[in-house]
Amino acid sequence: MRALRIILVVTVILGGLFVIADRVAVGFAENKAADRIRSSEGLAGTPDVSIEGFPFLTQVAGGELDDVKIGIKDYEASAEGAKGAAGGTIRIDALNAEMHGVRFNGDYSSATANSASGSATVSYAELLKAAKAQPTEVAPAVTAQVVGLSDGGNGKIKVEITATVLGKKLRPVSVLSSVTVVGGNTVKVRADGLPKLGVDLVEGRIRTVTDFEQKIDGLPGGIKLDRIEAAANGVAISVKGSDVKLVG
Repeated sequence: MRALRIILVVTVILGGLFVIADRVAVGFAENKAADRIRSSEGLAGTPDVSIEGFPFLTQVAGGELDDVKIGIKDYEASAEGAKGAAGGTIRIDALNAEMHGVRFNGDYSSATANSASGSATVSYAELLKAAKAQPTEVAPAVTAQVVGLSDGGNGKIKVEITATVLGKKLRPVSVLSSVTVVGGNTVKVRADGLPKLGVDLVEGRIRTVTDFEQKIDGLPGGIKLDRIEAAANGVAISVKGSDVKLVG
């Protein structure tokens, strides 16, 4: 009986030491991976990296991690707006992704995930850069421009428009617009109806103002846009990818 108690005590101690060693190792790996991602993506800040699953050391021995979560704030993605709109970059307030089946080499200089899924948030102020924010002629002596975007409810965007008719500025009007993802890298906003400006308008002309697109490219590892809907503080985008290269 005494020998059994000794074996149990030793087993518990060794198990505790293994857990401590495992957590120390995973912490080191998370920090190392975060530094590699920051360097390879040219990030201003260090991303949050969380390696899921236990034990970590047995995953390392197999050369593949089950799940790795990555969080990046204020990510600058490459962007190209609609014709006549600003391009350059677009800021993603929060980009979160969960990588599944992450294969890596010994010094974490190379890592590729079998698949990835996650979310991204873009503020309405950023998305507004792609809209026709400058006065655009939509009829003789009539100009219109987009002055604001906001949550319209039920996944719709409310597009606020002002118009000037014969030199007189009208009160702002708004339309509800549907927002979709096209081709894995383009956010498309299209008005469900036409704004009532008090004058006869050709649909094609006014839609050059109400409707617009915003490309969002250059997400980490080649992740693509999947689905999108309007939310309280901006558009909420789901992202996904396969054979996602994290670093290297």
